Amino acid sequence: MQINLISDTVTKPTSGMLKAMMEAQVGDDVFKNDPSVNALEEKVADFFGMESALYFPSGTMTNQTAIKLHTHPGDQLICDKYAHVYNYEGGGVSFNSGVSCKLVDGHRGMMTTEQVEKAINPPDFYHSPLTSLVCIENTTNKGGGACWNFAELEKIKSVCDTNGLKYHLDGARLWNALVKKGEDPKKYGALFDSISVCLSKGLGCPVGSVLAGDKALIDKALRIRKVLGGGMRQSGFLAAAGIYALDNHLERLKEDHQKAQEIGEVLQELSFTKKVEPIETNIIIFELDEDRISEKDFLAKLQEKQIAIIGMGQGKLRMVTHLDYTDEMHTFLLKALKELN
Repeated sequence: MQINLISDTVTKPTSGMLKAMMEAQVGDDVFKNDPSVNALEEKVADFFGMESALYFPSGTMTNQTAIKLHTHPGDQLICDKYAHVYNYEGGGVSFNSGVSCKLVDGHRGMMTTEQVEKAINPPDFYHSPLTSLVCIENTTNKGGGACWNFAELEKIKSVCDTNGLKYHLDGARLWNALVKKGEDPKKYGALFDSISVCLSKGLGCPVGSVLAGDKALIDKALRIRKVLGGGMRQSGFLAAAGIYALDNHLERLKEDHQKAQEIGEVLQELSFTKKVEPIETNIIIFELDEDRISEKDFLAKLQEKQIAIIGMGQGKLRMVTHLDYTDEMHTFLLKALKELN
């Protein structure tokens, strides 16, 4: 039995999803003539109560497009030091948009309103970059799947409005936060200028992300997507997977969250575990007591049992539960961890 907990991006389409993909009505999406893509975009826009949406090949491209739309070269955006747009998008903020990042030392990837306010450069001080955008990530990847407090997001929005800043949500795993906290997605749509969501993580699709915003913004996003090479042709076969996932895979995220909690509980009991970050959704981040077992040896022992997880550097390890992580695998993993004690 092979168990892959490196990420929730490793999943394969379910039989129902494959059937939906094979039966999809398609056209040429570069000409906006693919009915399945159009249907997905309308579905996501409606989900968040926003005017429009655009389908992209990846979450990185959706974020990079949003940043380019909200900024000008030489500007600066504010984000947490753990933010995906800073750490895991290949330097695209500077490469694609000529923008720098003002990093905030938040808690588990989440900033406070006061921290955001202090990070804004005085607009009349032309020696420093002009602050034009605040980027939020919910749930936080490096923060261990942490969910933002919505009241704090509202306060940050007020700061953005007062200072004329745009507000972008990297919602790659927003689905997990919505399910965990029972929140209304339309409240997010009303709060942010743009929202990016991934279909290829917790929802189990093979490819795809969506950017949502007002119609004027998304009309401009279409041009940026073209410039970045994101135009696809009969992408309705992929979009159909997204429609199926939104209809069938949202509520089941609770199962991933529960399994993650149970893994965390076992890790807490092991003699070689130094720390387990609080677990809210489907990401488990933990540290080892290197005096008892090294990261290299720990990963090797799991690999012997055909269990794959990932090292994040700085002594942190990560597991991510997902659609393809079955009850049988879960029982096996918990037993394997206890046997290493």
